[in-house]
Amino acid sequence: MSALTNLFADAAPPERGERFDVVLRHRNLVVERIVSSDVITPTPYEQAQDEWVVLLQGEADLEVSGTRHTLRPGDHVFLPAGTPHTVLRTAAGTVWLAVHLHPCPHD
Repeated sequence: MSALTNLFADAAPPERGERFDVVLRHRNLVVERIVSSDVITPTPYEQAQDEWVVLLQGEADLEVSGTRHTLRPGDHVFLPAGTPHTVLRTAAGTVWLAVHLHPCPHD
């Protein structure tokens, strides 16, 4: 068993933007904690891997394939590889958990 850690430890938001911390990396799976400030530059993403993301704390507006969604704690969404998405707005101290499932090398 690895060391016990807490997702909310050291979760102070950066002054600007978002901070991405890898929580777990195993084979083709990557789990990240994302901590957001309330000053972000909306950046469009279209990733090669599948991603499941859950909002743990705070609030955010996320645009997925042209549709805007407001996320609150507990809300989650699955983003298949190639799905365009953009974080439009976040409250200070918003905490996310993102699970990335990268393609296997033999796929």
